[in-house]
Amino acid sequence: MQTALPSITLKIDVDTYRGTREGVPNLVRLLQKHQANASFLFSLGPDHTGWALRRAFRPGFFKKVSRTSVVEHYGLKTLMYGVLLPAPDIGLECASEMRAVRDAGFECGIHTWDHVLWQDNVRTADAAWTQRQMQRSFERFKAIFGQQPQTHGAAGWQMNPHAFAQLDACGIAYSSDARAMLNPSGALIDPDVGPYRLRISDKTLTCIQMPTTLPTLDEMLGRTINGEVITLSNIAGTLLKLTQAPRDHVYTLHAELEGQKLAPIFEQLLLGWQAQGYDCISMAQLHQKIKNTALPTHTLAWAELPGRSGQLIVSGV
Repeated sequence: MQTALPSITLKIDVDTYRGTREGVPNLVRLLQKHQANASFLFSLGPDHTGWALRRAFRPGFFKKVSRTSVVEHYGLKTLMYGVLLPAPDIGLECASEMRAVRDAGFECGIHTWDHVLWQDNVRTADAAWTQRQMQRSFERFKAIFGQQPQTHGAAGWQMNPHAFAQLDACGIAYSSDARAMLNPSGALIDPDVGPYRLRISDKTLTCIQMPTTLPTLDEMLGRTINGEVITLSNIAGTLLKLTQAPRDHVYTLHAELEGQKLAPIFEQLLLGWQAQGYDCISMAQLHQKIKNTALPTHTLAWAELPGRSGQLIVSGV
């Protein structure tokens, strides 16, 4: 869906304790430097990143790990949380860092309570488990920020029908829980894909979904795209080719990647998008553009995307 002016909505997923402490302040400085806006979505409970080692038995997991240098980007200490080291409580220990993001003028929302626990279990979880996890994150958000959250973005693009219903019950106006379908080069399969409302069990939900429409850096690094191996030297240019034709996009970045070792790549993207004529905006600003627009309705669907292991929630299937 095309809005009046082309925009790149920047959705920042904050998965870990280290990402909150180090990556988030770096991103705030970088966004301010280039007068760009964004939404920060926080993990608010324990950092059990070490539990993700259980994914080693999933198809495609080792291929993704070898391409994206997980130890280099996340740090060995982070990969031990919940295994050999106690899991730090991100919301308790990093509340001041989160409030600093709000005080700098950026939108803050919910990513999850426990990132690994949610991503690995929510698809098949029952209503009680789902509600309990979400209620913890909502209560922690209110304790930190003193107000109700307005937005959400699911960890690993994993949800279930109970979770979507809970978004409506908690008054979440807009969320980014799904991906647009992409071809192996990263281009949109459906060029008209954009914000939509979700229909589950014959009920159209109120919460507007804003699907991510561009590939993430970790999905591109190390892959061969259009005959070229994607490296740190060409990844920004490859992604900018996908935004040459003006249309609204949602781009998901990670505090652990673009906020740390891949910060120079993100700066190249910000400069490139501004040169292409895009505004870099928050989810709240996109919502203001589209909230009075007639949006399409989609049903809940899952699919695999190039460069990522396992199925994700997708739109427009």
